[in-house]
Amino acid sequence: MRQQGLADRQLISAQALEASRTQRDMLRARLASAEEQIRVAQESVGVAQVQLDNTVVRAPFSGVVVAKAAQPGEMISPISAGGGFTRTGIGTIVDMDSLEIQVDVNEAFINRVTPGQPVEAMLNAYPAWKLPGEVIAIIPTADRSKATVKVRIAIKQRDPRIVPDMGVRVAFLDPQPARPAQLTSGVLVPTEAVRADGTADMVFVYANGKVERRSVTLGETISGQRQVLSGLRDGERVVLSPPASLVDGQAVKLTDNGAP
Repeated sequence: MRQQGLADRQLISAQALEASRTQRDMLRARLASAEEQIRVAQESVGVAQVQLDNTVVRAPFSGVVVAKAAQPGEMISPISAGGGFTRTGIGTIVDMDSLEIQVDVNEAFINRVTPGQPVEAMLNAYPAWKLPGEVIAIIPTADRSKATVKVRIAIKQRDPRIVPDMGVRVAFLDPQPARPAQLTSGVLVPTEAVRADGTADMVFVYANGKVERRSVTLGETISGQRQVLSGLRDGERVVLSPPASLVDGQAVKLTDNGAP
């Protein structure tokens, strides 16, 4: 320090040296104070930036605003603060790509509904339009006042005509439609061609203008027809709904549709 060197050579007084030291310490304190003020100002800038960001409302996902809850001049808060000028919500946004159907199913029939079950939906606005759907989940709670259980259904076909809060009716389909049973033996005849005769079953077979009474052994009922295991051959013609007066060997005529 220059003043210290002068003092060592006794070129300045001790008072002048002390004054120089005091001025040095004061300048150092001012510098430290200025640096602290800079740090505080930087922190204030960060707080102001957060406050500025809070003035921008960002939606959590892309969608369409279907309802506006807040008006210009009202206060917005993420929590309820009380008072008539504070809103906890600004509007309602709908993701049109994630629309689903929610229906109330009578609890007496909820055992027929399973997740993944195919559904056919019909909008009230377009009754002839059938939308394919699928059960997402069954909400595990019941509405005791209505005795219903809520079911969520996914819409497989996207269309701009489908909008939120539309009325809809749904039909729950069989997960795996029953396939007709395959005939492994015997022949099939219409159920009305079989007539009970005591403890036996019989049919009337038509051939050469006459009928022949034939005892048969029946199997299962398949698609509304009876399986004949024995007593009848494939290709033989039988009488539909034979009257009680019909007897073996009686002559008959064919109707216009070819039935005896």
